[in-house]
Amino acid sequence: MAAAKFTGLASAAESAVFRGNQELTRLARSGQLAAARRLFNEMPRRNTVSYNAMLSALARHGRLADARRLFDELPRRNTVSWNAMISACSDHGRVADARELFGAMPARDNFSWTLMVSCYARAGELKLARDTFDRMPGEKCAACYNAMISGYAKNGRFDDAVTLLREMPAPDIVSWNSVLVGMTRDGKMARAVQFFDKMPQRDMVSWNLILDGYVRAGDLDAASGFFERIPSPNVISWVTLLNGYCRAERIGEARELFDRMPECNVVSWNVMLGGYVRLSNMEEAYKLFTEMPDKNSISWTTIISALVHAGKLQEAKDMLNKMPFDSFAAKTALMHGYVQSKMVKDARHIFDGLEVRDAVCWNTMISGYVHCGMLDEAMVLFQQMPNKDMVSWNTMIAGYAHDGQMRKAVSIFRKMNQRNAVSWNSVISGFVQNGLCVEALQHFVLMARGGKMPDWSTYACCLSACANLADLQAGRQFHSLVVRSGYIIDSFSGNALISAYAKCGRMLEARQVFDEMAGQDIVSWNALIDGYASNGRGAEVISVFQEMEAHDVRPDEVTFVGVLSACSHAGLVDEGLDFFNSMTKDYSLQPVAEHYACMVDLLGRAGRLIEAFELIQGMQIQPNAGVWGAMLGACRVHKNDELAHAAAKKLIELEPHKTSNYVLLSNISAEAGRWDEAEEMRVMITERGVRKPPGLAGST
Repeated sequence: MAAAKFTGLASAAESAVFRGNQELTRLARSGQLAAARRLFNEMPRRNTVSYNAMLSALARHGRLADARRLFDELPRRNTVSWNAMISACSDHGRVADARELFGAMPARDNFSWTLMVSCYARAGELKLARDTFDRMPGEKCAACYNAMISGYAKNGRFDDAVTLLREMPAPDIVSWNSVLVGMTRDGKMARAVQFFDKMPQRDMVSWNLILDGYVRAGDLDAASGFFERIPSPNVISWVTLLNGYCRAERIGEARELFDRMPECNVVSWNVMLGGYVRLSNMEEAYKLFTEMPDKNSISWTTIISALVHAGKLQEAKDMLNKMPFDSFAAKTALMHGYVQSKMVKDARHIFDGLEVRDAVCWNTMISGYVHCGMLDEAMVLFQQMPNKDMVSWNTMIAGYAHDGQMRKAVSIFRKMNQRNAVSWNSVISGFVQNGLCVEALQHFVLMARGGKMPDWSTYACCLSACANLADLQAGRQFHSLVVRSGYIIDSFSGNALISAYAKCGRMLEARQVFDEMAGQDIVSWNALIDGYASNGRGAEVISVFQEMEAHDVRPDEVTFVGVLSACSHAGLVDEGLDFFNSMTKDYSLQPVAEHYACMVDLLGRAGRLIEAFELIQGMQIQPNAGVWGAMLGACRVHKNDELAHAAAKKLIELEPHKTSNYVLLSNISAEAGRWDEAEEMRVMITERGVRKPPGLAGST
């Protein structure tokens, strides 16, 4: 009786473990890793199957370190355990780890050998793959043959793939399709179709591979024609062509095909939904979403991401709250939206609620703090991040550099074990932005010594440094490097080179660089115009502007700042007025403060002070210190004390803590014989606590 009772209890316990393992596998396969981990931790009894299920779940979700830790803790390992760990390493490109595990296996089955052949082939190590294939004991299984054939085909060695296919004792349809996969993925459609036509047997996979090949190649007309040839297209055939139309933004044809589909699964609906989202057609996307008979995690995540992209964050949040799934991707999308809108508190609320966080999630939150200037909070999170990647380090460097804290930026830079071009560019551009141009060039030298290849961004930053230093010799050396590197065709480097020569007064070289560029964008034209303007070449500025119009390049606000500045310095009053009027009349551009400042300076230099003052009074926007400063400068040159006094008072209102404004108004009052007002300004300096730096004492 006792023995029977014990047997019953044992059977019940085994049954409980079996049911637990089934639920564990279900949760893992449905993407609910957090729930799977909870269940695993709460299981009173576990067997090797439990551990293997959890191991596979962790590996499938990219938690390789956790998977390896669990593998090392396994009380008993079977071949499935070893194969699961090798498969995880292979899937994540950890070839050396997979090789080490394979070598340590106490016993291997056919799947173990096949895994290693696939691992090497996937990494492009075809010699090692073939050596492993040849060393496989006994009769080789079809799966191992197919892994080697697939390895050859996916790496473009089609002749070797076909040769091995012919050597195979009993090739199956998978073998033939393995070759076909390689050809279609490589875009060799002519050869793929020829191979397809010679295949002794075909299945739906074969037909769909050719169809997918045409879609991948962007030849949708050929894809549509081939689709009509398929004897009985299945749902994958329909979805493949539908996806092609959606990706090509041929949404009308996509919808027509969608409506023709004999059966639509959730994948079909998701593809059509993604097509509308891709075109930002939120009305149709939302309508389709509400019509969907079944929605999965991808459906919800797609519509939530679309709402985030459209800036409808509250609607996205409401949708997330209604979502019946716990979707990491949807939460991350909303968190990214909050970060983009600088709503860091809301983003942090989502971040703190995530049970599992990947590097993208951490970096998004850190980036949010950086973009909001909350560098202390960013640093705390950065220090808490368990596995920092290159993006994490570079974000912090760029954040401190942008904030002018170059000491901290360099300190983080020096702590990096590995640096990429972005790391170097972040610190070099930081030096340039903060006026430390010599240090920027010094770090370029260190970058070269460290064996890192500069890119267009590096050259653009260094050329800006040369321009700021007006170092013509260094600029020419970088010009030579840019030409040799091939980046002269890049607009960023070319534009920086134009600015560098212009700031050194070498407009002939600047124009030559401009003419040699493969394609000039608006920034290129603006750099050339600004160069001529800053060198007092007003006639050339107008000529370049006319040339720009002839090339159908539409000027922007920056263009007109350069043109108006050039007219001002060259005394081209009528031309300047014409350009200013054409901004709104011909180009629908609304003037900003910089344009008004140029016009006030233009009229002021010509002694047309009343017109300048009236222009300020008629401004559609609030005049800033630059506008009133230009007015004040003109009034002092032309001895108009009354308008000068008015302009100076406006400057004090706008910049109450700037000493020079008080000194200027004091001097203007004294020159006009208004001694009481002059003394009043001096008293105000004392009362408002405005300090007078050396050289700004002024004298009456």
